[in-house]
Amino acid sequence: MSNTRPFGDTGMNITPLGFGTWVIAGPGWQYSWGATDDADSIAAIRHAIDSGLNWLDTAPAYGLGHAEELVGRALAGLPESERPYLFTKTGLVWNEGDDRTGPPRRIVRPDVVRRELEQSLRRLRVDHIDLYQVHWPDTGEIFVYGADGVASGAATPLEEYWQVMADLKKEGKVRAIGLSNHDVAQLTVAEQVAHVDAIQPPFSAINRAAAPEIAWAKANGTGVIAYSPLQSGLLTGAFTADRELSADDWRSGHPDFTTNLSANLALVDALRPIATRHGVTVAEVALAWATAWPGVTGAIVGARTVAQIDGWIGASALRLTAADLAEITTAITETGAGTGPAHA
Repeated sequence: MSNTRPFGDTGMNITPLGFGTWVIAGPGWQYSWGATDDADSIAAIRHAIDSGLNWLDTAPAYGLGHAEELVGRALAGLPESERPYLFTKTGLVWNEGDDRTGPPRRIVRPDVVRRELEQSLRRLRVDHIDLYQVHWPDTGEIFVYGADGVASGAATPLEEYWQVMADLKKEGKVRAIGLSNHDVAQLTVAEQVAHVDAIQPPFSAINRAAAPEIAWAKANGTGVIAYSPLQSGLLTGAFTADRELSADDWRSGHPDFTTNLSANLALVDALRPIATRHGVTVAEVALAWATAWPGVTGAIVGARTVAQIDGWIGASALRLTAADLAEITTAITETGAGTGPAHA
């Protein structure tokens, strides 16, 4: 896969698709996708790289360190010239005690950021991170962090945690810094402290609410990598109304898969004729739509197996026509699926 795009002002050129590791993080934590097979996950990571994807996105919170460890194992031994860019995050902290199933806390205190970075470097088996991102804004929740029992009760101001991110960049421990799940007002504040190299919002044909943040990024020379571009499996074309999700799959209680499922699947059905015309999968149409949105640099796509990757990898080369895009805009409007503007 030779086509790449400039990733904002970072100096990196990335492929339109990158491999995401949330789905392979395994069971035993609140936002798990259910049981996974580590051997299959490592094979999927390696297949994604062999297929031409040149970046991976992960986070300590995915499997409470497990996803990062899998990435480290998958890339071990690869020569530097063949290694993908590694993107990870900070600021979702879990209880290190006996109960690890509760929700991670949104803590972005400077000492926590530095500690998490060192742990990510160890798990990933690297000496620097290509893109280090704040996962969510700090909310100042009480938490217990490792044997030290560090607690917090006041939210760290954005200016304070963004400054430590900028410091890490100056120190050479990270190449670029980004913000995930931050709104335009927050991005504007951060930009006054240090340039926002990248943002990572949720964005798909169903969830289009991040359009203002993407427009902000485009105007400010900031790269955009969208997460959940297949809306957690809904836009693959394989999800059906009668599919039953396991109790340990976070999607089982989410409105997208319950009260809003009918409208979402109607939109999927509207994508099928476009996929047929191009000889591709519905997933590839959905990904091509997301990466065609002005300002979007790339999209993060997960997979549990090699076969799943083969079902969407062709989106990197798919170019939707103006007529295709207009047809999708009409389908979004008529089905009432999701939220946000139907077109840029």
